[in-house]
Amino acid sequence: MIEGSIVALVTPMVSDGSVDYAALARLVDWHIASGTNAIVAVGTTGESATLSVEEHCDVIRQTVQVAGGRVPIIAGTGANSTSEAVELTQAAKEAGADACLLVTPYYNKPSQRGLIAHHVRIAESVNIPQILYNVPARTACDMLPATVLELARVPNIVGIKEATGNLARGQEILARKPADFAVYSGDDATALELILLGARGNISVTANVLPAQMARICSLGLQAAKSQGEQASTLAAEARRLNESLAALHRDLFLEGNPVPVKWALARTGRIGDTLRLPLVELDVALQSRLRGTLEACGVL
Repeated sequence: MIEGSIVALVTPMVSDGSVDYAALARLVDWHIASGTNAIVAVGTTGESATLSVEEHCDVIRQTVQVAGGRVPIIAGTGANSTSEAVELTQAAKEAGADACLLVTPYYNKPSQRGLIAHHVRIAESVNIPQILYNVPARTACDMLPATVLELARVPNIVGIKEATGNLARGQEILARKPADFAVYSGDDATALELILLGARGNISVTANVLPAQMARICSLGLQAAKSQGEQASTLAAEARRLNESLAALHRDLFLEGNPVPVKWALARTGRIGDTLRLPLVELDVALQSRLRGTLEACGVL
């Protein structure tokens, strides 16, 4: 089962807005060398909302090819059209992805019954491990724990990225889920605490800029969760100490909508260019000095 630090990878672009596949390959290699345990291609942070279907599939394919089996690749294949989600999920399987990440349908605001029907249709249509993705702050659609637990019984629905930041909700799912169903955090600020409660890892924005540090935090958290007594306490304390040193970065990478701040940060390091797809634009000038100061304090710059 996939666990640990899972980067929600940005999609680098050149100045005309096209995908920068050379920079993408460099990012994949850097993450693997830095200890990142798995990579999400074309999730929210990868600007899935503004990539064409052809680009979406090409980014997944290229990420799989560059990784070459060294780490698992999770393809973002969610959509608010069930048929489109099936199409993207099938394409990801054909591209060699190890699993797919499917965000709740956005904008059309389905009921809980609709969410179940949507995800069951995708799971029955494409035989690949599928991870649910609940981020109601972005989608205006909240998958409730009872719905998660019902979908957890579907054989190839293997986990959830729980991105509400609500630890009580995460704990409820952890307490009632099947043993082979994985919970992942999708909120960097609370991810370590959810791992200590039993989550399998963190699908992380912060890992884009500090992959080695996020891998270490997740590793310590997982070790602590599997340990007992003084050893567990020592490991958890070390993980919390490291995580606290990144607390400002976890916060400030969301000064504007993701991935605006994280792409600005990576551009300052020279790993990618500044380009985003409209309607996203570069980080507001009034916020740049604050993020730069945080990056410097955390050792990114």
